[in-house]
Amino acid sequence: MMKEKLILTDCDGVLVDWMYSFDMWMRKHGYKIQNNASHMYSIKERYDIGMADKSRLTRMFNESAWIRKIPPHLDAIKYVRKLHEEHGYVFHVITSQTDVEYAQHLRVKNLCELFGPTAFEKFIILDCGADKDEALEPYRDSGCYWLEDKMSNCDLGVEMGLDGILMAQDYNYNYEGPGLRLNNWREIYNLITGL
Repeated sequence: MMKEKLILTDCDGVLVDWMYSFDMWMRKHGYKIQNNASHMYSIKERYDIGMADKSRLTRMFNESAWIRKIPPHLDAIKYVRKLHEEHGYVFHVITSQTDVEYAQHLRVKNLCELFGPTAFEKFIILDCGADKDEALEPYRDSGCYWLEDKMSNCDLGVEMGLDGILMAQDYNYNYEGPGLRLNNWREIYNLITGL
């Protein structure tokens, strides 16, 4: 595997704006973000719900038809396509969504519709909330770029010998880990291409 042409990426909060769609879905189900909680990563804290409800609602959303139409994250389309079409990079998506095959299919359809049919060489779709240790293991010490929005997952990649990049979000503003926190795909593109 050649580091220069392979980028490992999370999906939600990096490629697509999962939180925006989830917030819309939650509103339709009678929930709203608590005051001063929009910067929280924890669904439990954002909506002031119990752990059982957090797990149940997240899974329901991840297995719903909404997963098919999640919008892109900021400038992701432009720069993912540029990296792929102009520089020959391919992407392996490693995401924790669901183990339901039909919902996984909707996720893949959404990504291919947004970014084109050839940018993604591989999809590793784990169950809702699953750890990414085993999924990242085949890439250990490869030096591949690893793009994440969750601080602990970014750090995990760095510990495994990957070049961790944390996509800036309100909920990871205080990151002080070993990865590099970047604001958008333009910054990621410039770093990877040396521009």
